[in-house]
Amino acid sequence: MKSPLASELKANEIATAVFLVHSKEIRQKRTGEPYLCLQLGDRSGDVEARMWDNVPDVMDTFDRDDFVKVKGLFQLYNNRPQLTIHKMRRVLDHEVDLADFFPASERNPDEMWAELRRIVAELGNEHIRRLLDAFLDDPEIAPKYRIAPAAKTIHHAFRSGLLEHVLSLCALARRVADHYPWIDRELLVAGAVLHDIGKIHELSYERGFAYTAEGQLLGHIAIGLRMMSEKLRAFPDFPPQLRNLLEHIILSHHGQLEFGSPKTPAFPEALLFHFLDDMDSKMECMRALLGKEPQSESLFTPWSSALERVTLRKDRYLSTLPARENAPEAISWPAPASETLRETGPGIVDHLNAASAAHLNAASVADVNAALAAASTDGSSPSISGRGAPAQPKPKTAPASNSIFGEKLQQALNDERK
Repeated sequence: MKSPLASELKANEIATAVFLVHSKEIRQKRTGEPYLCLQLGDRSGDVEARMWDNVPDVMDTFDRDDFVKVKGLFQLYNNRPQLTIHKMRRVLDHEVDLADFFPASERNPDEMWAELRRIVAELGNEHIRRLLDAFLDDPEIAPKYRIAPAAKTIHHAFRSGLLEHVLSLCALARRVADHYPWIDRELLVAGAVLHDIGKIHELSYERGFAYTAEGQLLGHIAIGLRMMSEKLRAFPDFPPQLRNLLEHIILSHHGQLEFGSPKTPAFPEALLFHFLDDMDSKMECMRALLGKEPQSESLFTPWSSALERVTLRKDRYLSTLPARENAPEAISWPAPASETLRETGPGIVDHLNAASAAHLNAASVADVNAALAAASTDGSSPSISGRGAPAQPKPKTAPASNSIFGEKLQQALNDERK
């Protein structure tokens, strides 16, 4: 296993590592001299890199999708990780383990494939089950289906990403169909297996991820429909209405014309499948985005063009809250004024009418203290505190309250004194 990985680089340290070149640009400084702007990566993630010096010596020795060994200073520049390269050279394929450089699903592809086969085998609709088996049994389709990404960059953009995405949709389909019992869950499962099957030909994924010529010209929806048409030739008894429904799910799964769907969803299963596909894609985008640039100290991720937003690093945000043991003492709220007065001057509250009692419960402690001070006959006042406990005696200097409650309370105290 290569070391260090992109995710293991530490700020303000010199690093020597081997990376795959995802992108390469030769730009010019203000002086007219060239510099390199690179996007490097391995299975753990990507890192931006710049090379400022001695660029003419190396800029023509490697290209995109080549492996390079670099030595440089890893820093946070504008709170974004960046590697400043001091030295670099091309590395040949036989010098590396390819598995170190291509992101892959964390799940075992053989186990995922076995799970998908079980899901299809359990389908009750014989027409759907036989059609899906025809795809999964195909020796040209099955190996590609196992390792293809679900997208070039947007979501599940790793080896076996398509298979992981399909299984996630199958699981969602079963759960949501339980909530909507009038929905045909087998149509949803068939849509999950077939909706992106054209991506095994739309994308190339032997090395870096890119679009094939076929993918650029047609796109995965058109390719998927063509693949389905070819398979259905072996099933002359396949119901034409069921075929139309399955083709419509493939055609409409992007949901809107501007998002690449030739048709918008026209029946419940098609609409529901679009939402499930969109949700699963966006949640994976979120997960992957939160894993980017782990060295950054920012509470927010970089901007995502797919999600059209930055994303809060929730765990990091919550970790900024003060520790519980350092938190201030719990606030002790004052007791209701009526209870406090009963402790301070028994019998006073009984002299108040119902309206005065209502005012009493809403009054401030200051009003009560002021009234008590004004009514005191011995030169001191048993004022009350915010915690409901009697405070130390005070001289009879408290200002009288101007509130209606204060006047009523003072009158009640005077009556009590008589």
